[in-house]
Amino acid sequence: LQNGDIVYVTAGNMVSVLGQVKRPGRFPLDGERMHLSEVLTLAGGVTDTASDTAIVSGTRNGQPFRKEVDIASIFLKGNTGDNIPIQAGDEIYIHRAPMFYIYGEAQKPGAYRIERNMTVMQALAQGGGPTERGTQRNIKLIRRTPDGGKEELSPRLTELVRPDDVIYVRESLF
Repeated sequence: LQNGDIVYVTAGNMVSVLGQVKRPGRFPLDGERMHLSEVLTLAGGVTDTASDTAIVSGTRNGQPFRKEVDIASIFLKGNTGDNIPIQAGDEIYIHRAPMFYIYGEAQKPGAYRIERNMTVMQALAQGGGPTERGTQRNIKLIRRTPDGGKEELSPRLTELVRPDDVIYVRESLF
């Protein structure tokens, strides 16, 4: 190719990347196929609120194909087998990560992404810890029950945070 030449990409050589990526859209494959990590790079990488899981769907050998891939394990655990080849017509979807919420006498109340194996203490640290008026004793945790209701708990600081948990940092009585 010379500078200024026009390159035509056929629609059959495209892949779609949707969800929690920085530039969702359709992207041309460089060659016949690329790996998942390369296609995510084309989409600008994942956002701060992205899940660690990519869902890849398409067709393989004339049959519908769907695979959930732990993106972090490709790099953290060296699971290069999860860096699957992406083919023309594939769709990649990155869902929003599970969130927890912290309010009350926290330095930075708000919604935060749950990290792997995150404890209540780590969640408090994510929210900046208690204010001068707050205390980490008598923290209240509001959690959804399987039937859709809510329960109020007094969690241990080592308890794992679950999706949609609400942590309330109470005011110190002293």
